[in-house]
Amino acid sequence: MILRKNWLYVYTDGCCLPKEKRKGGIGVYLDENEFRIDGNEFGYCSVTNNQMELKAVIEGLKGIKYLNIPIRYNNIQIRTDSRYVVDNKNRAIYNWSKQKWLNQYGKPVENAILWKELIKLLTTIPCRVDFEWVKGHAKDADQNAVDKLAKESAQIPFNPPINVVKLRRKKSQKNTQIGSIEMKGQRVSIHVINEEYLRPQKLSKYRYEIISKRSEYYGNVDFAYSEIHTLKAGHKYFITLNKNNKNPRIVKVLKEII
Repeated sequence: MILRKNWLYVYTDGCCLPKEKRKGGIGVYLDENEFRIDGNEFGYCSVTNNQMELKAVIEGLKGIKYLNIPIRYNNIQIRTDSRYVVDNKNRAIYNWSKQKWLNQYGKPVENAILWKELIKLLTTIPCRVDFEWVKGHAKDADQNAVDKLAKESAQIPFNPPINVVKLRRKKSQKNTQIGSIEMKGQRVSIHVINEEYLRPQKLSKYRYEIISKRSEYYGNVDFAYSEIHTLKAGHKYFITLNKNNKNPRIVKVLKEII
């Protein structure tokens, strides 16, 4: 890699350890040793890999802004191995933020709280900030260093989850598969496995399984969103779904099944 004069390079990485109750961590490294940020302070419980990749970038920018790092650069380049971050940064700035954090189909954008925080930080940095994708686990000493920091950070999850998700054990032997339940406007009995409130969109996100034995989707596990916030994890309901596979919604609760 050719380093450009008057550019500050910020190496970031996030990780999630799914076999260890989704403990996650971040690594951040600036290309001047005296400004190294120790990622061991930023371990989290019950997170996803994408959340940690975003959090790593956020903490890197916070480090520049709040840790008295002198801005003597014309440009800052965030170097990350996350396609999720690099490919969606412009969508977050120019589309999602103007669409109340819903995508073009009206489906809630994942991790909107973190995207909002990242965009706010970008507007306060007094120089240009570019994002560059780098291949993970390649022969890049700095990127390998932040990968190591992220994994060390994940072993010490001091921080609570980024989103509060109430969880109960599913009964089905099937794995969760997005799109496995077709939205036909049908009435169906479900068992709610997860409940999560999406604050920016003012919607609830539910992971559920079909328990109607006559349904062709019996036992399937999927996600749906709703403006109804009263469904509880571990409870069963008779509900009505919408007819939009690109924006699956629970539109009516007919009754709770006791």
